[in-house]
Amino acid sequence: MAFDYSKLRGKIKEVCGTQEKFAKQIGIGTVSLSKRLNNLLEFSQQEIKEAARVLGILDCEIPLYFFTEKVQEHEQA
Repeated sequence: MAFDYSKLRGKIKEVCGTQEKFAKQIGIGTVSLSKRLNNLLEFSQQEIKEAARVLGILDCEIPLYFFTEKVQEHEQA
């Protein structure tokens, strides 16, 4: 299952400016963050908790940023 992190990407840009700064603040490398945002790796519970703290995301908002499923576009035959 793939998640849509577009809302999270926007919040990262708004609060931290760059993904590099955000990655440092939550204690992971930029490559690790990129892999997570591109659905190649999953965010751990601790990373989600730390990301929410850094970005000012309320607990009730976490699903909007981390667990919105990506809508797959189907090709027309």
